[in-house]
Amino acid sequence: MAQTSQWPVPKDSIRYVVPTPIVSLLSEHPLTRDLYPLAFGHYRRASGHHMHREHHRDNLLIYCTEGRAFLSVKGEPHTMEAGDLLLLPAGANHRYTADPDNPWTIHWVHYTGPLAEEFRKYMGFEDAVPIRHLGRQPRLIVDFNGLLSVRQTGFRARGLIHAANRLRQLLAAVPISVDETSQQHQAELDTINNYMHEHLDKRLSLEQLADLAGLSPAHFATRYRQQTGTSPIQHFLHLKVERACQMLDATKLSFTEISHRLGYDDAYYFSRLFKKVMGQSPRDYRHTPRH
Repeated sequence: MAQTSQWPVPKDSIRYVVPTPIVSLLSEHPLTRDLYPLAFGHYRRASGHHMHREHHRDNLLIYCTEGRAFLSVKGEPHTMEAGDLLLLPAGANHRYTADPDNPWTIHWVHYTGPLAEEFRKYMGFEDAVPIRHLGRQPRLIVDFNGLLSVRQTGFRARGLIHAANRLRQLLAAVPISVDETSQQHQAELDTINNYMHEHLDKRLSLEQLADLAGLSPAHFATRYRQQTGTSPIQHFLHLKVERACQMLDATKLSFTEISHRLGYDDAYYFSRLFKKVMGQSPRDYRHTPRH
């Protein structure tokens, strides 16, 4: 039987645990033995929800639609927010706690079977990164709710065989959601980068850029680095230095004036940043022959 949390389930939340005799049936039935659920549910605003599993025997997939939680997986800290999908594979020791000020709302399923590892790979989860950001995915919510439709069947075997195949459908749809999210993220990234280009004369903070993306600063910075390989503020600095190079090449403006036009009152400070990026001072850059 799945090792679910002992969190007291309120009336607006659901926890469904598959009885041990039915689990045995699912593990042997030809239509379900390769992959089958052990427990699933939906917790709304799960205040006080926490769990620690040192010896995790099955696989746990959690989709967060609201709020936030703090977790540790194999000793590595993570923060989970709305739109994140988390996979805790068998053997991964972990703990998680809902944010007391903004507790998460989650759909979840414990499952097992010989195909579990193949589905982990197919969904694109890596050992070092147990979380994938999908954003709001109505299809995924429908698939999770499809599992819950087995309630009110009195633990009938046919209902749970159907649920096992709904689980397979849910896992197989994750890469489709990832592809759709990647396209959406690219559009969002283009918006952020265009905003940076349009405000090179300003000093933008991480908080301002995160607000534009509708994310917390920490979540925005992590996602931006995953997509680009650099931090948003570092990229903004590089854009400024790139523009400074263009001005040094094409105008007779002093570096002090260029600094002012790029939002820096302290030209000496911007000069140091310029040298750190370019490997030479603005003066040396201007006087270096280029063909």
